[in-house]
Amino acid sequence: MTNQEFESLVARLEPLARANPALYRSKVILLALLGNTYVMVLIALLCILFFATLASIVTLKFLALKVLLILGPLLWALLKALKLDVPPPEGTEIFPREAPELFAMINELRQQLGAPRFHHVLITDDFNAAVAQIPRLGILGWPRNYLIIGLPLLKAIKPEQFRAVLAHEFGHLAKGHGRISHWVYRQRLRWQRLLDSLEAGESQGSFLLRPFLRWFTPYFKAYSFLMARNDEYEADATAARLTSPAATAETLTAINVIGSYLHQRYWPDIHRLADDNPQPGFAPFGNITHGVAMQIDSDSATAWVNQAMARQTDSLDTHPALKDRLAALGQPPQLSLPAIDQTADRLLGSRMASLTEAFDKRWRDRIQQAWSERYREVQDGRQQLADFDTRITNGEILSIQERYNRARLTERYGNNADEALAQYHSLYNELPDDPVICFTLGSRLLERGDADGVAMLEHAMQLDEEAIVGSCETLRDFHWRNGRGQEAQAWHERMLAQQKKEHEARQERDQWHIKDALTQHKLEPGQLDSLCAALRGIPGIARAYLAQKVVQHYPDNPLYILGFSARRWYQLDNRKRNQAVLERIRQEVPFPGETLIICVDGDNYRFGRKFRWMRGSRIL
Repeated sequence: MTNQEFESLVARLEPLARANPALYRSKVILLALLGNTYVMVLIALLCILFFATLASIVTLKFLALKVLLILGPLLWALLKALKLDVPPPEGTEIFPREAPELFAMINELRQQLGAPRFHHVLITDDFNAAVAQIPRLGILGWPRNYLIIGLPLLKAIKPEQFRAVLAHEFGHLAKGHGRISHWVYRQRLRWQRLLDSLEAGESQGSFLLRPFLRWFTPYFKAYSFLMARNDEYEADATAARLTSPAATAETLTAINVIGSYLHQRYWPDIHRLADDNPQPGFAPFGNITHGVAMQIDSDSATAWVNQAMARQTDSLDTHPALKDRLAALGQPPQLSLPAIDQTADRLLGSRMASLTEAFDKRWRDRIQQAWSERYREVQDGRQQLADFDTRITNGEILSIQERYNRARLTERYGNNADEALAQYHSLYNELPDDPVICFTLGSRLLERGDADGVAMLEHAMQLDEEAIVGSCETLRDFHWRNGRGQEAQAWHERMLAQQKKEHEARQERDQWHIKDALTQHKLEPGQLDSLCAALRGIPGIARAYLAQKVVQHYPDNPLYILGFSARRWYQLDNRKRNQAVLERIRQEVPFPGETLIICVDGDNYRFGRKFRWMRGSRIL
């Protein structure tokens, strides 16, 4: 199913999901049961056939064994798919005696809503909160409920805002919606895993199920997509009922703004400390509260609110956009950030200090190696930049490549993005048709919100097909940040199409099958003489052949096939000798383009025969 077909199905279902959520939810459940019924019937038939064949093995002999080898792997794949192991979420567990205020809030909300209790409350390092239901008995259910709370979230919002967050999460468990939603989620995982298993395997009987799964798996994913999205609206409504619509709107707005601050400023600023400090001595989790209270200025907050409100709800995420969530609540965006002593982490009670310290230590241990590597990289980069600056001071004229390298060093290690941008502009004025310069300058302009970069990236794609994926990704993100979801989706689809083409091209060029067509190579005499001279310098080569593979993707970029034999007429095949010769060819022979190398001795004799039948292929 293509993205367009996915979106079309979601759009057709949306009116039903809005007008009659219960009917839509019932249809999703019936569709899941239909798929399960198909698989169960198929398993039953396969089991009957498998044991019947097993019983007749004495009579049918070899034929029965062959049938068993076909049925066995397929039956095993189906049975494995039914047993879907979902690992429990990871985190540091916290108990009522350690955080009585937190658990008092949890119990109060649970009683107000009549929701099931949480068996485990986990603290993680994410800026998020979530619920998870893990079935104790597999397909038979009996779920164990987990409440997952991110420590950064507790340190960044007010207690009353956190109450709205908890109410939202309880909304996912209310009236059995949580159990049904998690069951549907596990169904999607099961179908996808079964399809992946059959696609990756070579079972001869997989044709019985593969066509059904190729249709049903993406169809069920699209059909159930709105169910997950509607659950978010229902959870918001629950939060508004247990707190208030205004409090819920304030919480949603604050989470969007603080999330943007953490992602765009707080964590990047911390990582930049590695430029000047060889060791990560910072305590990031302990300082989140101070950062939120003191570093989010009004202009930035307004910009982040506008950015969040400009985003459109689309099929890339089951969570609706902030604009639509607030509209469903009938509320405008409302921002209220906590003071330093007003954050919800105080609900952790006696565990707050130890959890914060433990998370900071874990972060330092995890990032130590990358931090040290970054520090060494920055020092080396600054030295290279100083060398370039010294050469310019001495009146030396740098080459275009050196000027480009200096601009990148200025940007990455000189901490002067404006100066680097001026250098990129200077290079672009001289070489407006260089794809690398067009892409680099265009992407920098789009990061600053300057739409002039759009034309530069489009030009880069015209100049060099290798720039398409990166340009499409940058253009997608630019339009997404500016609330143009349709344009963003169009660039995303073009990026996926190009990635698929490049993947197919890479597969085509990484292997040579005996049925693949060859054509005569088109090397110039001088190129061929140089290649032959290099091959003669490799001891052990008896014969060498050269041809060109016929490729569907990028035919203007030739793919050469070099076949060699390391065996004389009086010698036996020797794999160790063949491999040694092949390695020396790879290391010592310069080829005129992309080349696959194959030894045509031993098991590969058919490839050698294909070369010998082609006139002009033998070059040594």
